[in-house]
Amino acid sequence: MMRRREALTGLGTVVLTLGPAELAWGAAILAVRVWPATEYTRVTIESDQALTAQHFLADNPQRLVVDIDNLELSPALRELVGKVRPDDPFIAGVRVGQNLPRVVRLVIDLKQAAKPQQFTLTPVAAYQHRLVFDLYPTEAADPLLALIREKDVAERDAAKSVQDALGEFIGRVDKPLPAVPPVAAASAPGQSPAPLPAPSRELKDRINRLIVIAIDPGHGGEDPGAIGPSGLREKDVVLQVALQLRERLNAKPGMRAMLTRDADYFVPLHERVAKARRVQADLFVSIHADAFFTPEARGASVFALSQGGASSTAARWMAQKENAADVVGGVNAAVKDSQVLKALLDMSTTAQIKDSLRVGHEVLSRIGHVGRLHKSRVEQAGFAVLKAPDIPSILVETAFISNPDEEDKLRDPDYQRRLVEALFSGIERYFAKNPPLSRKRTS
Repeated sequence: MMRRREALTGLGTVVLTLGPAELAWGAAILAVRVWPATEYTRVTIESDQALTAQHFLADNPQRLVVDIDNLELSPALRELVGKVRPDDPFIAGVRVGQNLPRVVRLVIDLKQAAKPQQFTLTPVAAYQHRLVFDLYPTEAADPLLALIREKDVAERDAAKSVQDALGEFIGRVDKPLPAVPPVAAASAPGQSPAPLPAPSRELKDRINRLIVIAIDPGHGGEDPGAIGPSGLREKDVVLQVALQLRERLNAKPGMRAMLTRDADYFVPLHERVAKARRVQADLFVSIHADAFFTPEARGASVFALSQGGASSTAARWMAQKENAADVVGGVNAAVKDSQVLKALLDMSTTAQIKDSLRVGHEVLSRIGHVGRLHKSRVEQAGFAVLKAPDIPSILVETAFISNPDEEDKLRDPDYQRRLVEALFSGIERYFAKNPPLSRKRTS
């Protein structure tokens, strides 16, 4: 008995000298998420402790290899395999295994060459520690040229549809088919359109005459935005509205709309502004769905930038809340250009704000015909996404998603349609009164 007690005591001494880190090592995986988009794909691993990892690229086939330290393979981490969507433009599949006793290896099979960015995020909002991998294309597309070529493809498809319908009708009445100009064949479903030649002088002139509107659906990806009483997420409803508004604007000759995001992924605030500037947008419209502490708050609002203080306490609070999106959505601080950001903060002009107030008034007056307004005038505050120095910019809070009645409206397709028509009408009226200045666009 004595010998057994001595043996147990000795074991206890060994256990104590190991300490808690050796007794229970490794983080617990809380969730894994994949956010695919044409622009980039994000992979997020959320855990209860900060993770450290190393990665490298390998060829034949192309793949990203990630080794995560102090981790054991778990069912939660294996879920990453099933998170990859067939239409992900970057990831073909994921393999997970225990590479070493305390190292888990992820092998991400790539569909195209990619430039990976790895960074970590500390706990914020509903999230714990996050290890993030962003996969970017090695060559970014020209966004302005993509807009005009997208318009060309749409016009060709429409012309072909008219030609086919006309041919069918004429065939029925047994008359000869009149000669029509040739139209490029449409791409088969699921296939990319055939590559177009370099832009001609005529194409460049069309770009110069085009009115370009940048539509910015707020939040996205890791950042859900506000969430309504029944679970409606701001990021989802504003994307639905933005997609419909793009379609409405694109139907008007001489106009073309660009979305800062066209799917469920996160775009940093400064990058939303940069995207609008890259396509030399004539207008920037950021779309959101308001929220407040109490469910009684209701009504739509329109905001413009303020060089000084906010026009109200509520406007200041709203700007602070929206400007915090980068923290929740997750920005790789290592690649943020502080000089560019500072320039955007310092270059806002009186002329830009004046034009923003004009377009804001037109939009607010039209939204007032759809539903209740929270304020009858355009408010002003220091919203980060409104700080393009050379682009009139407004932020539209479509309704209070925190109000049960207005959450129901935001979910209603008919309300969305009427809201889109109001936004379109306000934008159309603004450009009818304030044609954009003729300036040389680069393609």
